[in-house]
Amino acid sequence: MNKPTLRKNEIAEQYLTFLDRHIDDVIKGNEQEFFSIKHIASTLAVSHTHFTDTIKKVLGKHPCFFYDEKIIEKAKEMLGEKDMQPSVVAKKLTYDPSNFSKFFKKWTGETPGMYKLHFQQV
Repeated sequence: MNKPTLRKNEIAEQYLTFLDRHIDDVIKGNEQEFFSIKHIASTLAVSHTHFTDTIKKVLGKHPCFFYDEKIIEKAKEMLGEKDMQPSVVAKKLTYDPSNFSKFFKKWTGETPGMYKLHFQQV
């Protein structure tokens, strides 16, 4: 693998690792809100355009896709906890409960409440 390809793969790997840490920080209250893609690119020491192009090329989709996907993964984990209500999950993820419900349904096909109900039945 040539040097530019290695760097692109490194950027993609750093991004996914950063997302995991950042989302955990938001849930724990260490960060008040989710960072913008532009801020993340800057944190990884690359321009916004180069960052976006690199993620698309290496991972096949826009960086926002992976951001949202990881937020949904965390939401599903939290909804799987017995005492965790959808409104609490929404707040921990810095969403208004109504907007969170729409976002979650767009990704999963069901509301957070329905997901929790189905999860508990399994």
